[in-house]
Amino acid sequence: MDVPQRNLFGEAEAQTEAAVLFAEIVFDRPLDHAYSYGVPSRLRDLVAVGKRVLAPFGRGDRQTVGFCVGLTSTAPQREVKNIVQVLDDEPLLTPQLLKLTRWMADYYLCSWGQVLNAVVPAGAKELSGTRAIIMVEPLPPMLRPTPLPALTPKQKKVLEILDERHEPIEIRELGRQANCAAGPIRALIKSGLARRRITRVERELPSEEDDPTTRDESSSSAGLVLTPDQLQASAVLEQAVRAGGFKPFLLHGVTGSGKTELYLRAIEQVVREGKSALVLVPEISLTPQTIRAFQGRCGEVAVMHSHMHQGERGGHWRRIAAGQVQVVVGARSAVFAPTQNLGLIVIDEEHESTFKQEATPRYHGRDVAVMRARFEDIPIILGSATPSMESWHNAQRGQYTLLSLPKRVFDRPLPQVHLIDLRHDRHPDKRLHGISPTLERAMTHALDLGGQVILLLNRRGFSTYIHCPACGHVEQCKFCDLALTYHKERDLMLCHYCGYEQEPALRCPDCGLGQVKYQGMGTEKLQLEIEAKFPRQVLRRMDSDTMRRPGSHKQTLDAFRRGEIHILLGTQMIAKGLDFPNVTLVGVVNADVALHRADFRASERTFQLLAQVAGRTGRGPRGGKVFVQTFSTDHPAISMAAVHDYLGFAKAELGHRRPLNYPPYHRMARLILRSRKQEAASECADRLAGAFRAAVETVQAKADAADLRILGPAEAPVFKLKGYFRYHFQLQSSSSGFLHQVLRQTLPSVKLPKDVELTLDIDPQDMM
Repeated sequence: MDVPQRNLFGEAEAQTEAAVLFAEIVFDRPLDHAYSYGVPSRLRDLVAVGKRVLAPFGRGDRQTVGFCVGLTSTAPQREVKNIVQVLDDEPLLTPQLLKLTRWMADYYLCSWGQVLNAVVPAGAKELSGTRAIIMVEPLPPMLRPTPLPALTPKQKKVLEILDERHEPIEIRELGRQANCAAGPIRALIKSGLARRRITRVERELPSEEDDPTTRDESSSSAGLVLTPDQLQASAVLEQAVRAGGFKPFLLHGVTGSGKTELYLRAIEQVVREGKSALVLVPEISLTPQTIRAFQGRCGEVAVMHSHMHQGERGGHWRRIAAGQVQVVVGARSAVFAPTQNLGLIVIDEEHESTFKQEATPRYHGRDVAVMRARFEDIPIILGSATPSMESWHNAQRGQYTLLSLPKRVFDRPLPQVHLIDLRHDRHPDKRLHGISPTLERAMTHALDLGGQVILLLNRRGFSTYIHCPACGHVEQCKFCDLALTYHKERDLMLCHYCGYEQEPALRCPDCGLGQVKYQGMGTEKLQLEIEAKFPRQVLRRMDSDTMRRPGSHKQTLDAFRRGEIHILLGTQMIAKGLDFPNVTLVGVVNADVALHRADFRASERTFQLLAQVAGRTGRGPRGGKVFVQTFSTDHPAISMAAVHDYLGFAKAELGHRRPLNYPPYHRMARLILRSRKQEAASECADRLAGAFRAAVETVQAKADAADLRILGPAEAPVFKLKGYFRYHFQLQSSSSGFLHQVLRQTLPSVKLPKDVELTLDIDPQDMM
């Protein structure tokens, strides 16, 4: 039976009619099931799967927003409450996206409501980018009062216009046509001859600039002759797009081999067939370039990334849902775009760790995209010059179809890579310099010949640590077990993990004797050094400190493309996907930055970063060179990257991981227990370890029970982070299903106190 509810205004509603329709609702809570609610008669025509509703939930029946994921006429076994309001005019999610998000909840072991709340942007939920307008429409003759009230001449004119239009008209436009103010219109509404309706319309979206001077070479295929390798790969992709059906391709092409052109041709075919395409890129800095590549060749292009205003994201989301867009380009979250009649998914630079979401739901955009392609029964292309070990392994065992582009277009050679041993290549003054004598000479030569230079240093700030030479004290974050980084422009010491700020110290706060030293080098310090050594050259820095404003990535890269910037210095955001034919020199200032981290992927990521940044040069007829500064010239990740030997590196890396049961051979889960009280986190970690042992004992009879490896509990590599003490577990198994079974059995059995939090990460990318 319907029970009395209160509407949004707190007024009691009379509900005398029994519900004949019931809705299944999920909420943004860590709950593993949907809740049944009755649908009152006034909402039956409004409710739909994929819409949000307001419903009483929890203590005190607090009105809570949830997603409707099912409708049925079968009454539940128990008495249910009613939903209060339907919040959306149109469903926010397609049936395919509901299926995908249901899989995500199961695989990443979180609730369906949490997934749904995360994948729909706030701009779409809040109708950002729209404005409300007042419309007026005439009432049908049978609903008008009798006898008709007396009307003034202006009221008669308004009514005549409404009757002629037979459709609602905006109130200001109605007043303009009737040559009257709002008074006669309001009087007509009050007399019962017309009625008012509130309608939301889109605000005008800012268009992506289409500057012909910055258009990519790939923006037109006229006269473009494909290489034999491109022709072979293009024919395979064309046949797959035409035939349809789920088929994943790994497009392994060296940098500059023309992968983007193959994407474009496949998407052009999809658009000609009346379908749409989805393109994921790992970095926001790549989005403007990718948009330019598609403009003019692939119909309407919409953009989705986190640096857009909510109004822009909401507007693009609604355009996509309405079928007004043929190509969606965006970062990780664009995988959830509500595309109509999807025909192809492309993931550029599929190896990038930025596709991994580090907050609930902790999904990997690449893996979710593969599952979306499977559910929608369409092809998917994963492209990279340095594929992830997971994707390469899938190609080697036949799960993905491997397409290779081993040569650059126009038969251009891959750049020569020179290793600079920093143990020996030093300046005469013996002081620490970011640029070695060899790299400085190479930069001078390249710039004198009119070339451009890219320098990579994956450390931002001025000094990466501050220490006391008298006692050895290092300034650490108040809330993290991490050294503070000094930012000279702001004259502050910062923690790059939690954002803690501290005034720079003049003397050691520990011993009080020595004057502290600012050591290490970030992009800010390197910028000053380069400006001093090359005062006549224009230099720009690209890192998260300088690229805060919307559009700053595009402005800087466009200026670099036009030759207005001679030296581009930056972090890893400049290392991938960018195509600048006039870059003749790339310098890697410190190749060892991430090489010795406590992470089994450290070598893979170092190789990928070096290979990717090396690929930014030699793309024009003038060729190019790469200089890599390192203290570890013999490390395989560096020595193999120097000779562009991905196949050799992949074979060696996989051979190293197999005996250790690391991915891609085994699936992995990481659990972190954290608390502001170290003892509480430690005690819970011990209890969870006992629960894992008990779970394993209950499945000892199973053949694959021994295939589970549990490491921990142990202190996390960064033990204290953001004020929380952290203990972690690492679980590995060759069976994803078995790993999930153990986790589902174990986690509910351990009740955590309020001051302890548990984080579960399936297929983790961050091991710190």
